[in-house]
Amino acid sequence: MSISRDITIMVLDDCPNRDLALDRVNHAARNLGASVIIEVPQVQVLSSNDAAVAGFHGSPTILVDGTDPFPVADGTTVACRLYATERGLEGAPSVRQLEEVLRR
Repeated sequence: MSISRDITIMVLDDCPNRDLALDRVNHAARNLGASVIIEVPQVQVLSSNDAAVAGFHGSPTILVDGTDPFPVADGTTVACRLYATERGLEGAPSVRQLEEVLRR
């Protein structure tokens, strides 16, 4: 399977889950047969205004083709974000969850 998706990771400065999110996105893409993703663009969010404009739901927010595939009802926030995964709350979606999103 060949995938071609625009993937962006939006983060707060010094986000402790930046690398985890990047690693899991790359791992999921490789599992689906994508060519190696060398770098996923990372957009830094500096203020609540930046968050509102970008649709930022906490750090890290992963956008696939401009949309957050893991939406939250609480609106935008300038804070760390947790994702409900099969292993409980974690700082990034699981590789399996990302694979499901990338297959769509």
